[in-house]
Amino acid sequence: MRIPDERLSLTSPSNRPVRTDGDGRKTAESRADGPTCPNSLIVVSNRQPYRHEYDDETSADDDPSTAPSGIETRADEAISESTEATHDRAITVDEPTGGLTAGLDPVLQQSAGTWIAWGDGDADFDVADERDCVAVPPDDPSYTLQRIDLSDEAVDSYYYGFSNRVLWPLCHGFTDLVDHQSNDFEWYRTVNERFAEAVREHATADSVVWLQDYHFALASQMIRDDVPPSTTVAQFWHIPWPTSATFRHCPAGGHVLKGLLGNDMLGFHISRYAERFLDCVHRFLPAADVDWTRQTVSYDGNVTRVVATPMGVDAESYDRDARSISASQLSSLFDRYDIDRENVIGLGVDRLDYTKGIPERLAAIERFLERNPTWHGEFTFIQTATPSRTDIRAYERHGDLVRSEVKRINQRFGTRAWSPIVYTEDYLSGAELCALYRRADLMVVSPLTDGMNLVAQEYVAASVDGDGSLVLSRETGAHETLGSHALTIDPTDIDDFARQLERAVSIPPHERKRRMNTLRTRVFDGDLEWWMKTQFDWMRSVRTERRRTGVTRASESERESDAAEQETGRDATDSDSRSDSTFDPYERPSSV
Repeated sequence: MRIPDERLSLTSPSNRPVRTDGDGRKTAESRADGPTCPNSLIVVSNRQPYRHEYDDETSADDDPSTAPSGIETRADEAISESTEATHDRAITVDEPTGGLTAGLDPVLQQSAGTWIAWGDGDADFDVADERDCVAVPPDDPSYTLQRIDLSDEAVDSYYYGFSNRVLWPLCHGFTDLVDHQSNDFEWYRTVNERFAEAVREHATADSVVWLQDYHFALASQMIRDDVPPSTTVAQFWHIPWPTSATFRHCPAGGHVLKGLLGNDMLGFHISRYAERFLDCVHRFLPAADVDWTRQTVSYDGNVTRVVATPMGVDAESYDRDARSISASQLSSLFDRYDIDRENVIGLGVDRLDYTKGIPERLAAIERFLERNPTWHGEFTFIQTATPSRTDIRAYERHGDLVRSEVKRINQRFGTRAWSPIVYTEDYLSGAELCALYRRADLMVVSPLTDGMNLVAQEYVAASVDGDGSLVLSRETGAHETLGSHALTIDPTDIDDFARQLERAVSIPPHERKRRMNTLRTRVFDGDLEWWMKTQFDWMRSVRTERRRTGVTRASESERESDAAEQETGRDATDSDSRSDSTFDPYERPSSV
């Protein structure tokens, strides 16, 4: 559904209509006005846009024409066909082909900006200069990529630790899976400091610093303390924000809140998450002044505007790639997994993460097969699962559960000629995913909770024939705009989930096309380009407001006064909200 008018002030400062053709795609006129960075742009993200890797199968003395053109990588990246020679070894370069990294890459090129990220490629620092910087893109350098070198201990405690054993499960509501180990927060703080120091080297009075996601909850405040007052600091939180009842379980939660309030603008996907954040600030930082009408927080001399802007995908790219799929490509894919081409195809595309609801999905498929024996041999569900964070025990256990459930269900219902569930953890190229998206009769997106879920949008953008159905969890951010024309499920209600699968395979063709046409219009209207333009518009708006009101950082005496007020106000915080909780907003874990 369209975002109601009463929420437009929160989701977009300009609300320009996007013109589309009859198939949902943008017109040439609307595409001409792409996202433009308001000033010199510095992007901070955990993932880097380009990664240099040694190709151990190719030496620098080999004929370049015989060098392998790529290796298997993450689903949103591909390998450049070009190679470089360093230390007599050939180097390949991962280049972004999807998602935020691909979307921001041309913006950085346009602004000749700087991207600061974790350097995780084994050749990354051999091609960088003494400041750990390298000019990118490799074939036509136009901006600077600065890499942060992290030790194994830092990666374990910062990335796997506080980021993904604490913040990830907490923000998704899995408090029982929060695993806070002794040094994790200190390493998280240290790594955030290192990224902040890197920003400091590049930031000017006119810079816009844009941080991405939950890996940098402390960095914005550190940056704000050391850059010119007129520098704009913004951040987008890509995962859900939890309720205050859940957030109270966050170790060092007060530090997280104060860190995020170093931003001039803090973005979330949907209003629900933005409102939860404001509620947490209201409950746990008594010195902060929350203006619920303007969606702002005044704290420590800084004003943070909280906005909700649902992120999109590069819909044009998925549409184009899906249209270019040949019948032989799809046949080859079906032959590989022994899938009957005539079957009705269901599809799930997920990371192997406990938030994605895959076991519940399998239970619903089992219930569907119990109730509908006539579909035996006629329906195949393809589940692709990308292993993720396997060094974390909760992920390892989850993967074992998913595999065992697939095996059990196939043994129960399968025959020599047919397996109801085709499960693979193989790497699938972007073209292969688009082939599956286009062919699938129904797409099941059933996370238990998800900040947005871009797979749902990818499926819609690649459904160029307009004859598929989207089965969508109401717990995804994407449900805010797609839910009215998808088949909505509660992923934990297995009986109703199975009924929606029955509906998806039997819905009349004209109804499927009507629903999909509307979904496509919404996905193309709210694509990645629109999201970036809206973010940049908000940054300009915030910057203009700061200049108009003359907002500057508080003096040292003001900060000391605020700190004293805050310490006094701790006892005045709503005791009912924290009496049975482990939340301590001022907790600082033991030092390394």
